[in-house]
Amino acid sequence: MDPMFVLSLVSRWIHVGTAVVLLGGLFALRFVVHPVLAGRPDDLAAIRGRWKKYVHGGIALLLLSGAFNYWRAIAAGRVDGIYHAMVDTKILLAMGSFFLSSALVGRSAGTQKFRDAAPKWAGVVLLLGAVIIALSGVVKVRDNAKQAELAKTATGSAGAAAAEK
Repeated sequence: MDPMFVLSLVSRWIHVGTAVVLLGGLFALRFVVHPVLAGRPDDLAAIRGRWKKYVHGGIALLLLSGAFNYWRAIAAGRVDGIYHAMVDTKILLAMGSFFLSSALVGRSAGTQKFRDAAPKWAGVVLLLGAVIIALSGVVKVRDNAKQAELAKTATGSAGAAAAEK
């Protein structure tokens, strides 16, 4: 089996799996944990302290696997202007999501306003995540359709050349 195929597959699994864990965890915090513990700031701070490790580790994994996936797409020549527009938009939204996620688990006085309104900002991150997932789906389906069209064209050209002989 091709080692680059295996690496690409593992990278995609890491990327999608990390996004699932982070968004699922944030969903649970926003809609389950925070409403129950709203009047207990010490408990919320303890949960934030534990969740911070997952957020920071997840951001690192998303950056690494995302950069690798982007590099593979460019190296394979599967990119065009629309691809770059969608993926670059995805990257910008992810950077905003990373900032807000880090602010929600941080300790800095400068980001305290985000923690004071944690449910609101968690909702914003979840919305950004949904848009990123939607863009990812469009990019993937569009790429698959584009590859199928190229294969169909190549097969048609090969068939026409064979018929001429």
